[in-house]
Amino acid sequence: MRSQLRLGAASLPRPCADTGHQRQGVAEQLHELRSPEVGPDLARGVRERDEPARLSAAITEAMPTAAMVQAEDRGRRALPSCRASSSDAILADNPSSFLLGRLKMQRSSFLKVATATKDTTASVQDYLAAIYDLTGSGKPVIGARLAKHMAISAPAVTEAIHRMARGGYVKIGRGKELTLSTRGRQIAEVMARRHRLLERWLTDTLGLNWTDAHEEAHRLEHALSPRVEDRLAELLGMPSTCPHGNPIPGMAKPPRVEPFPLAQAKEGTTVVVERITEEAEADKKLLEHLWKNDVRPGRRLKITEVAPWAGTITATGDGRTIALGLPAAAKIWVYLPGATG
Repeated sequence: MRSQLRLGAASLPRPCADTGHQRQGVAEQLHELRSPEVGPDLARGVRERDEPARLSAAITEAMPTAAMVQAEDRGRRALPSCRASSSDAILADNPSSFLLGRLKMQRSSFLKVATATKDTTASVQDYLAAIYDLTGSGKPVIGARLAKHMAISAPAVTEAIHRMARGGYVKIGRGKELTLSTRGRQIAEVMARRHRLLERWLTDTLGLNWTDAHEEAHRLEHALSPRVEDRLAELLGMPSTCPHGNPIPGMAKPPRVEPFPLAQAKEGTTVVVERITEEAEADKKLLEHLWKNDVRPGRRLKITEVAPWAGTITATGDGRTIALGLPAAAKIWVYLPGATG
């Protein structure tokens, strides 16, 4: 039976070992993570600032390499000691489909996206994911907005945009508005899914706060293989959103509400937080402010004051009062309590 990696309360499949020593050193790292000095910290949620970096290194080291994944998909000729799982059985019996947790997916489209993702650099993946995130806000995505979101110089972003356009990942429209091509969107959705699954695992299982989870997920998402992504989704129970409420591509449920930016809420109304957008997540100070004031998905807020002349909106909830600038409030989406479908 395949052994499991245990990190705190979570477990992930250990990559199948070959006859050599390609994974030498992983055992030492995991032994260190389970040591009496580190174990209690993991049990308490890995809240120390230095733990996320060590965790990233251990998970990345433990993940299967691309060659190992390919070997397993070819029938484990290189790794004969591994036993097939339920997902592997579907791969063998029906090459046209595969399991994502308990969901049966079309393998042809999956392989196309997986191959495309493998053939792109981490930088291109970051750009595509950023365009995807910004598109979700409903506002046009242009180079200046992308540069601000990614904290990269405008000339560098402009060069990257033209390079991605030549590669067929993005389209540049009127007013220099950016849209993802079919290929670019597929890759962006893969990265968004991995990022949001990792955020969910880091917060729900390991107890990291929003800010640390977002940063660590960004580091780990590029190393996550499709096989580990599949196992992680199943481990988490196929969540539909990340901890901030953003939908996980491929697992999101149909929307039952009509959300709108908090900045558009009227004074005296009560709203429910639907999601903290990825644009808000990119603002570390804003994310920390929301975390400290418990502004999270499902939280009810009573709008006590809207002051356009001051550029602020004030709300109360559970005895707390929080004031936000209107630009920040525009990055938080809410809905009216009676607006569910």
